[in-house]
Amino acid sequence: MASSSAVGKLSREEFRRQKDLDAARKAGTAPAALDEEGRPINPHIPQYISQAPWYLDTGAPSLSHQRRPQDDRTSNKLENWYDRGAKAGPAAKKYRKGACENCGALTHKKQDCLERPRKKGAKFTNQDIQADEIIQEVASGYDAKRDRWNGFDPSEHKKIYEEYAAIEAARQKLREEEIDNQTTTDLAAVRKVAKAGKREDKEADPDFGSSEEEDADEEKYADAADAVGQKLDTKTRITVRNLRIREDTAKYLINLDPSSAYYDPKTRSMRDAPDKNIPAEDAVFAGDNFFRHSGEAPDVQQLQLFAWQASARGNDVHLNANPTQGQLLHQEYREKKEQMKDVSKVSILAKYGGAEYLERAPKELLQGQTEDYIEYSRTGHVIKGRERAKAKTKYPEDVYVNNHTDVWGSWYDMSTGNWGYACCHSDIHISYCAGQAGIEAAKASSAQVLLSSSVNPPTDEQKEEEETEKPGERVEQNFSKKRVGEGDVKIDKDRLAYALNEEKKRKARGGGDDEDRFNKKKKPLESGSHDVTEEQLEAYRMQRRNAEDPMANYVDNENSY
Repeated sequence: MASSSAVGKLSREEFRRQKDLDAARKAGTAPAALDEEGRPINPHIPQYISQAPWYLDTGAPSLSHQRRPQDDRTSNKLENWYDRGAKAGPAAKKYRKGACENCGALTHKKQDCLERPRKKGAKFTNQDIQADEIIQEVASGYDAKRDRWNGFDPSEHKKIYEEYAAIEAARQKLREEEIDNQTTTDLAAVRKVAKAGKREDKEADPDFGSSEEEDADEEKYADAADAVGQKLDTKTRITVRNLRIREDTAKYLINLDPSSAYYDPKTRSMRDAPDKNIPAEDAVFAGDNFFRHSGEAPDVQQLQLFAWQASARGNDVHLNANPTQGQLLHQEYREKKEQMKDVSKVSILAKYGGAEYLERAPKELLQGQTEDYIEYSRTGHVIKGRERAKAKTKYPEDVYVNNHTDVWGSWYDMSTGNWGYACCHSDIHISYCAGQAGIEAAKASSAQVLLSSSVNPPTDEQKEEEETEKPGERVEQNFSKKRVGEGDVKIDKDRLAYALNEEKKRKARGGGDDEDRFNKKKKPLESGSHDVTEEQLEAYRMQRRNAEDPMANYVDNENSY
């Protein structure tokens, strides 16, 4: 049925005529119905398609409700927006009736005014009256109404950059002035000022600060940072290994030649080198086989092979279940193998001879060339190759000063515990070298030589010198290699008397056996290998109370009879 729904309810006669008309139109005997644009309506269209809903019904036959409406979306564009802050001409000179009581504009009221509230409005002062705003009617669509950035001017954001740049320039100038005003030349104070400025703006300044502070910050947060090429959770410590670091170039992009090394996309492996002309040491990627035969990878393969062979022979060795056991057994196996090889070699040479034929010159000297790559510097030191270059320190090495032939610290004096030069046995740093004469002088002035020389009996000249000595001066103590109190030692009576007096004073003070009997602060002893002299030891023995003596506590009482 192509006709639209009737305005009112049809009578029985009208409904019958409508049915006959529809049948004639379907049979082709009656012309088809026309819509509002004059286009015929197919009579075979079902009623639920041709009949318009109640909210789109126009009262005439039409199929416009099934067609896409021609919508003018010019009002729905996001570029359509009002001119923000536009003013309509110059401002008025006097307050006008009905205008805003705060600013004096006619386009809004006081409660809608966006100006700062004045203490006395423009209605009462007639001063600083603002111009009227331009009221623009912008017809915006659904998207334009809900766009939060509609009407935003990107040039306004440039003011924020300029403001922050001006603040940063002012801070930089202030920090430079503080550093210039520092009266001290201490570098720590300058770094402290720079660090304070760094904390304010929280930006790295290349002109101030030190690399030590940056390294400390990196070490502080290095534990919590994610490792490159891994997804590492520092709390749970679960590591998921990525097959490739995303910053690196993919293997299949190094050489785009189709005839180059094969790349397996399923396992993401490229066993051969993509560039055959570049040496493996200089190439960015030399193939997976290069990594398998470098570093500790061959050792791991040998260890795995040993575990398989040992397990095949009936031994309980499993590399993954107990790797420590497998490594120890492998090491023991290699040591026994070397021993057996040496034993068999010695036994064969002892039985058949021919050891002289095994001693031959190296292959490099015989042929004059070698396959090993070794790179030398201009000074002859090894940079890269079989031999490892020695690490150089920042201090000058092998520099001899003041006629020395050895460096400082090449000799250690066991008697004094000091370091010195091995060429002259001098323990004074940056002293002039005396050579062999200095060594002999150091030996002659050593404490052992002086003590051993004191054992020899004095000559007549030395006796005359001792007689002419002042009474207040102390006599040189007779030290020898014997223990104190042993052997035939001559005791000086004056010294013994002085030692007895000191021992009595000590006992009068109530000092015990563990107390220092002779006060070193008041009267220091002569330098030597012993702290106690023979006279002091004899005085202690004479004044010591013998508790085992049965007559020690005996008191003669006259009234005991």
